[in-house]
Amino acid sequence: MRVLVVEDEAVLAQQLRSHLSTSGYVVDVASDGAEGQYLACTNDYDLAIVDLGLPELDGVSLIEALRQQEILLPVMILTARSHWRDKVKGLEAGADDYLTKPFQMEELIARVNALIRRAAGRATPIVELGPLTVNTSSQQATLVGQPLELTGFEYKLLTYLAISAGRVVSKAELTEHLYAQDFDRDSNVLEVLIGRLRRKLTPHELIQTVRGQGYRLISEPEAPSPSRSTEP
Repeated sequence: MRVLVVEDEAVLAQQLRSHLSTSGYVVDVASDGAEGQYLACTNDYDLAIVDLGLPELDGVSLIEALRQQEILLPVMILTARSHWRDKVKGLEAGADDYLTKPFQMEELIARVNALIRRAAGRATPIVELGPLTVNTSSQQATLVGQPLELTGFEYKLLTYLAISAGRVVSKAELTEHLYAQDFDRDSNVLEVLIGRLRRKLTPHELIQTVRGQGYRLISEPEAPSPSRSTEP
């Protein structure tokens, strides 16, 4: 999952980057509204965190500009302004949630997780796909009830595929959402990662390769129920 942080306070921006990265997110940071608008228009993000009091382009104007360009990613606003009218302006501009400074990082992470789940049409942090269960809150996955031993990138990949279950996800989209901007997109790292993940999900063939398009995570189809015999 990839998050854009638009925050001009350098210390807070670094804290946000650190905590979000620890929680499994790829994070890009912009220090003013104009840079934030450029990044949001040229990259595919799962969520943006936007401070209202930004230089160059204030937070409300930034959100309005994104919505006018039909960039519909979830947006959480941060504000040091305690007056309710400022929060209302942000929400009316198109934001989905807000936090008032100062705040606890644990609350911010929980709200980010909830907004991304909601955008994917999932009300709970638990994604169940046949024998596979992914808990995006505890960052754990199980296969037939047994914990999966996953590396950080394997978990990120599995989570993105699980949240997008049933939909074909291209290699470009996976790369965009799992790796930093300087990642070599021509490398075969993603294919290697897919191969490792497939082996850990064996014998359940949950990851399909759709030739020329990408990958799709499915729930294992149930075996047909045996037909009942009848007495002649």
